[in-house]
Amino acid sequence: MPQTMLNVGKIVNTHGIKGEIKVLSHTDFPEVRFAKGSELLIVPPDGKAPLPVTVQSSRFHKNMYIVKLEEYDNINDVEKFKGSMLKVNGEDLVELPEDEFYFHEIIGCHVMTDEGQELGVITEILTPGANDVWVVKPKEGKSILIPYIDDVVLDVNVKDRKVVVHLMEGLL
Repeated sequence: MPQTMLNVGKIVNTHGIKGEIKVLSHTDFPEVRFAKGSELLIVPPDGKAPLPVTVQSSRFHKNMYIVKLEEYDNINDVEKFKGSMLKVNGEDLVELPEDEFYFHEIIGCHVMTDEGQELGVITEILTPGANDVWVVKPKEGKSILIPYIDDVVLDVNVKDRKVVVHLMEGLL
């Protein structure tokens, strides 16, 4: 069985001439994923084999991570990775405290209200600031934005793919 790989970011460009890459983060744990010594896989968009790489250094810059890989020291060596995804093996999950979840565990969950009304399925997670916002796609109509706060999200059951929410006034 092929092992699960989780997206941690997308390589959107090169940075400077010393082989640094600009990465748009797709991970809940950039400080872990882009830490020195972190092992990642570059997965090219053309379906070629994933390439193991090791983070030498990284820094946050203009909403992106500038990542230097140990294996590459020249812009010409990393140019070809533009558009590739950075992934980690599914076994490399960071242990989460109770009541915290990975994006991939939440996306696809069915959302019900505490009154039993089905709202739809979570299609994406936005991270605008103070709290995440879960985008719920109903069977018809426009998406519903659910703020991930204790007053609204009452129960998350990752195993059964179900989320129970309390609709505060003005949410729908």
